[in-house]
Amino acid sequence: MSDVVLVGCRTAETGGNGTGIAVFRRSGSELTAESTLPMVSPTWLAQHPALPMVYAVNETSYGEVTSVSVADGLVALDVVESGGASPCHLAVTPNGRFLLCANYGGGSLAVFALRADGRIDGRTDLVQHTGSGPRADRQEGPHVHMAVSSADSSVVSAVDLGTDEIRSYTLSPEGKLTPLAVSSLPPGTGPRQLVRGQDGIAYVAGELSGELITMRETSPGAFEFVAATPATAAGGESLVAHLEVLDSGIYLSNRGPECITSFAGDPLRATADQPCGAYPWNFAVADGTCYTAAFRDDVISVFPLKDLGNAEVRKYPTGSPTCVLPLR
Repeated sequence: MSDVVLVGCRTAETGGNGTGIAVFRRSGSELTAESTLPMVSPTWLAQHPALPMVYAVNETSYGEVTSVSVADGLVALDVVESGGASPCHLAVTPNGRFLLCANYGGGSLAVFALRADGRIDGRTDLVQHTGSGPRADRQEGPHVHMAVSSADSSVVSAVDLGTDEIRSYTLSPEGKLTPLAVSSLPPGTGPRQLVRGQDGIAYVAGELSGELITMRETSPGAFEFVAATPATAAGGESLVAHLEVLDSGIYLSNRGPECITSFAGDPLRATADQPCGAYPWNFAVADGTCYTAAFRDDVISVFPLKDLGNAEVRKYPTGSPTCVLPLR
C-alpha cells in the first residue's frame, strides 16, 4: 500500500464539500484519483505502526472515531464515541496498544485500547482539561488539539490551544492516564501541535501567535520555553497549522500566507516560503514530495521538497481536504 495516499475531507454535515476519505494512487509525484470511502468529516487520519489499519476522527458536535482496514481496499469497521465534541487529532502509541484522541471542542483527551488485530476495543480513559487563555474568541476554554506519546509509550503529552499548555500524563499498561507535568507557553500562543526533535529539543506550532516555538524537554513530559521565531520568511500574520520535523529540516504550513515554510539554523529561522494553495490545513512528505491539503481550493497541491520556495506545483481536485496520509 506504499503507493496509496489517503485524504481526509470535511463533508456537508460540518460545512464542507468532501464525501469522506479520498483514495489516490501515487506514481512518482503524480496522483491518480481512485475511489472514496463515504464517511462523515474524517478530518484527521492516523496509521497503525505495524498493522494495515487506519483511524479517522469524525469531527462533529457529538464526536466519533472510526477504524478502517486498508488490507484490501478500504473497509470501515468500528465506530466509537470520542468522548467529546469535535475530535481533531489521533495518534497510535508506538507499541500499537492504544489510540489517543484529542477532542478540540470538548477540551478532553481520550484513550482507546486496540486489539491485537488493530480494531478498537473500547475507551480506557478520558481526562477533561480546564482553564482558558487571553484570546476570548479562541481561548474561552480548553481545546485539546493534539496528543503525542513518548517513544516508549509511557508518557502522553496533550497540547491545549485554549489554555496555552502542554499537559503530560503517564500511561499505564491498562490505558489509564495519571497527571505528570503541566508546561506553560507564552499567553496567547495557542499551541496546536508538538513534535519531538533530537537531544531533548521539541517544537510547537503556535497557531494563534503565528510562531514556531522551540522547547526543551527537561524531564519526561516536562517542557520549558527556549525561543520563538516567526512562522514565515516574509513575516506578517499567519494562522499556523501543521508541523513536520524531518531529517531535511523543519516545516510549517501557514494559513493566510498560504505557504509551506522551511526552517534551519541555530538559532532557528525561516528559510523559504513555498506557495501551496489556499488554507493549507495539513501536509505530508513521502519520498521527497510534499502533499498539501489546500482546503479552500479543494485540491491536493504536490511539489518537490528540495525546490521549496521555487517549486512547480501540481494540483489534484478533492473536496475540502484537511489531512493527507501517504500509507507506509
